[in-house]
Amino acid sequence: MLTSPRETSGEVTRPRPDLVRQRARRRTLALLTALACLLVIILASLALGVRDILPTEVWNALTAPVTGNQDHRVVLEQRLPRTGVGLAAGAALGLAGTLVQGVTRNPIADPGLLGLNAGASLAVVCAFWLLGITAPAGYVWFAFLGAAAAAALVFSIGAGQPVRLALVGATVTALITPLITLVLLRDPTAFNLYRFWAVGSLTGRGLDTIAALWPFVAVGAVLAGALAHRLNMLALGDDVARALGQRVGTTRTLAGVAVVLLAGTATALAGPIALVGLAVPHAARRLVGTDYRWITALAAMLGPVMLLGADVIGRLVLPHTELEAGVVAALIGAPVLVAVARGRTVAGV
Repeated sequence: MLTSPRETSGEVTRPRPDLVRQRARRRTLALLTALACLLVIILASLALGVRDILPTEVWNALTAPVTGNQDHRVVLEQRLPRTGVGLAAGAALGLAGTLVQGVTRNPIADPGLLGLNAGASLAVVCAFWLLGITAPAGYVWFAFLGAAAAAALVFSIGAGQPVRLALVGATVTALITPLITLVLLRDPTAFNLYRFWAVGSLTGRGLDTIAALWPFVAVGAVLAGALAHRLNMLALGDDVARALGQRVGTTRTLAGVAVVLLAGTATALAGPIALVGLAVPHAARRLVGTDYRWITALAAMLGPVMLLGADVIGRLVLPHTELEAGVVAALIGAPVLVAVARGRTVAGV
């Protein structure tokens, strides 16, 4: 850690004060820049689309809406819920990805690696097929429970070792995927409904859905912030972390609970969005270094920036139609995955 003493040739040394101040200024600047980008992308999410709306009209819609004003109606009924979903799901995915990479010490880990997407998808398919639930407000709870169950299973089996977590997650995904395909082949109606959810989108969810699920994101975010210091020690290895007085098993268990809450809620809200949980922690790490206290804070802002940015791009890239946020996010995150696979990432994961 930057401010902790270190041993060199038997002597305890500390970083030079000017270097510490320089790094602190750089990190603070990164956080402020991320906050500014988040505010800009929120405004863009509310103002841009098939129907462009002036920022002044957006503000009037939020503060003094006029009944019958079409611009105000679009902002309040369509874009405000969409932006809320992007904020909650983006922050949750960014934090969940940070926790997964920190706990597993795996630079290509993301929430999907733990089988959450597969678990949520199977639960949604069952809701379509067995119960006939087609409204997002109804099947969102099945998605949450399916993702939570898959993550709980993976962490209960593989909590002891980082490599085992990844292997168990891949195994759970491999087992669930054929079951999903089997159900979809038997029920064309379920297939038609599922294909819109599975691509990942911020549309179709109301403020009532966000209100019901945001406490899960809040609790998960608090846990992520509390665990950030422990992730710094865990990055040194289990033996070193134990020598420093940390209960490694407890840390991984709490991280698992946080991942279940965060990634499960994000998947329930927006569908199985790919690569946000992978790309955001790497971007944060490049900006602020390897201290997970800073990475966690920055990831909570960069996640919504990436997801809402993908949603806005999807609205503007094609005239009179749009690409789903999940498609655009995958296109943005794919180069990050390639860079990680080729080894051009910073150390410290």
